[in-house]
Amino acid sequence: MFTGLIETKGTLDRITASSPASGASAGARESRLVVRGELGPEPLALGESIAVDGVCLTVAAIVKPGPGLCVFEADASAETLQKTTLGDLTAGTHVNLERAVALGARMGGHIVSGHVDGVGRIAAKEPVGGAVKVTFQVPPELVRYIAQKGSICVSGVSLTVNNVAGDRFDVVLVPHTRDKTSLDALPVGARVNLEVDLLARYVARLLECGSTSPASPDHASSDAAWTDRLQRAGYL
Repeated sequence: MFTGLIETKGTLDRITASSPASGASAGARESRLVVRGELGPEPLALGESIAVDGVCLTVAAIVKPGPGLCVFEADASAETLQKTTLGDLTAGTHVNLERAVALGARMGGHIVSGHVDGVGRIAAKEPVGGAVKVTFQVPPELVRYIAQKGSICVSGVSLTVNNVAGDRFDVVLVPHTRDKTSLDALPVGARVNLEVDLLARYVARLLECGSTSPASPDHASSDAAWTDRLQRAGYL
């Protein structure tokens, strides 16, 4: 589990394609990523989770354990390469890095799983003083989960949605975010990993189940109570 507060802007040293596993579909491939970054005083451990541009990966090898600068390797499956932007990356690319949050640590962003829901594109960028307003275009199936003043994770960065219109939403990158993450350097048209707010996903699922489950007086009453509670809380 992550927070979307980036610890460091790391660098992809190299990405190496692996041969498809036995029985894999034609064209399926895996890759091993070698990443370096300043990840603080606590050494990495084999098997721990780390978010790379918002994608939860498992540390498979440690080349330089730290403290401070560390270099690690992680495998990306064919599914991950297809469903995220990791397959687009080339050596030398900056990537946003965040280690899994420690139990009891401050939650400064929002709850992020590192499971990417889809890939969007930067549709426009506009300076706003020292900040930059960035507009993203998202896949149609994700629009229902994005709400004004809600949270969204863009390539690993926890951001607040300012406005939503059709299949687009915009955010403002403050100077700190511009400096500490890779988002500011991305041009219009660049692809980004999107993870919608966990709460929005489960609220939508709850409503779907309520509308498709077998009807009964008790079930209908329960659905109505939940819907009323969600409306009063401002989620609907």
